[in-house]
Amino acid sequence: MSVVEQYARAHIVTDDDIPEDAAVPVVLRYDPETDPRSVRVGLPGPHEWTFSRSLLEQGLRVPVESGDVRVWPCGRVQAVVEFHDKQGVSVVQFDSKALRRFLRRTYLVGEPVRG
Repeated sequence: MSVVEQYARAHIVTDDDIPEDAAVPVVLRYDPETDPRSVRVGLPGPHEWTFSRSLLEQGLRVPVESGDVRVWPCGRVQAVVEFHDKQGVSVVQFDSKALRRFLRRTYLVGEPVRG
């Protein structure tokens, strides 16, 4: 089995003076050898969050939360992931298509090739 790593562009929702159209690089990771039920989201800087793959999947359809992570659909083409920690709250907006593509890749890891 191999690690799935996908880079995505996302928007950090903030009150700071960041232009609304400024996207930041985010790394989506899945390592079935470490934990087949979890995914990791790496934000710019040293911020990386690990949470349930099913939470991400469900959050694309309906609002869900577990611990310090909340995920919900935002319209038809976007999803929001909200992370809570001691420093505050990080709200990150993704294109749902990128998250679905990542999740699809995580389910294909380790499956036999058909042909």
